[in-house]
Amino acid sequence: MDGLPEYISLNGPDNVGKTTQLRRLAEMSPRFQPLGSVHEHDSETWHRVAGEGYARWWFETSTTAELTRMLISGHTKRATAKAVGRAGLLDRGRPMLLAVAAATCALKDGLTVPAALDRVTVLAEQPSPDETSVLLLPSRDPDRSYAITSARENRPWTGVYPAYQRLLHQVLLLQAERGTYPVVVLCEGRSAADIHAAVAGHLSSYLPTSQRAERNSP
Repeated sequence: MDGLPEYISLNGPDNVGKTTQLRRLAEMSPRFQPLGSVHEHDSETWHRVAGEGYARWWFETSTTAELTRMLISGHTKRATAKAVGRAGLLDRGRPMLLAVAAATCALKDGLTVPAALDRVTVLAEQPSPDETSVLLLPSRDPDRSYAITSARENRPWTGVYPAYQRLLHQVLLLQAERGTYPVVVLCEGRSAADIHAAVAGHLSSYLPTSQRAERNSP
């Protein structure tokens, strides 16, 4: 596909701006195909666990294996929706889904963040297709990162969710340290337009020549 990756995923904690940046990317080139989130492609499975008991199932009654495999199964089904010759834009790619599963595992099973991430990585089993994973990171300090994104929520996080979110930030930082994401964009103090420019700059080599010239023109 002329150097175009099969998939480009935007990853990061809640409220970091993934949806905004995915929309901006989709507008850049007809070669980019938005594919959305995993639950949109595995509705029957997600319908069974959603509803009033959703949070309890997610954080209490499900096993780590069940949750991890549900996330990866949705990711696999989502991949099949991509048209030939286009790059699929993913709202949370495989690394982010593993981060979600690892944070939940650490919370429920009392494991350290590294141990939880290693465990869900083994459980995921299925290999990932060619994916360029971009991490949008509020801050490299997990407490600061959590403070920034939680402040953007319209209402306070309650129950176990704050603890889960803090663990998620730790997992994402660990993944970044391990080199999981080829592109890491720090977002604190930057506008959506500035973040888009940073993301697009990393991906510019995948764009048609005419659009690279347009983007670089004064």
